[in-house]
Amino acid sequence: MPRKKTTRADNQQERLIKIGWITGFVDGEGCFSVGFIKQPRKIEDGKVVRRGYTTGYQAFHEFAVTQGEKSIESLKILRDYFGVGNLYLNKRYDNHKEHMYRFVVRKRDDLLNVIIPFFRMYQMKTTKQADFEKFADCVNRMKNGEHLKHAGLVAIASIASTMNRQKPRENLIGILRDHTPTSLL
Repeated sequence: MPRKKTTRADNQQERLIKIGWITGFVDGEGCFSVGFIKQPRKIEDGKVVRRGYTTGYQAFHEFAVTQGEKSIESLKILRDYFGVGNLYLNKRYDNHKEHMYRFVVRKRDDLLNVIIPFFRMYQMKTTKQADFEKFADCVNRMKNGEHLKHAGLVAIASIASTMNRQKPRENLIGILRDHTPTSLL
């Protein structure tokens, strides 16, 4: 049987189908998150061993999609389509039958130039779109260096505390509000 000649319209239709699949897949399986790691200055024997952050915390951002080993091809499709990010193996030794894999994008430039523009153009249909908008706001605030000052870090934590769940996590905000490194006094 002779191969059908592919037309530009066919390619456009395939592209739209793939975009729709990606948007729907991430809407169901993806996660946009902002987190915090305590990273204060560390001094040993009167010498600074680790410079740390002036706020005492490192803020980080991550877009991730997780799937079982049997569905790794779906994560490869995402990685290949976006052209950024990495796949990571999360080996499981409990009663689960397969290891988990994660497609992860953490690099700020990749988030700002690839992931965020994509999901602004092709919006998700569930409440995950609201989480994405908060995520994009936090990433932009970090791009502007707001996370490096106490007030900016608290503002980012306030936004992040309302993502991916129903109720704000006041305990996180309280920890950051109560933490005032001596360098800020």
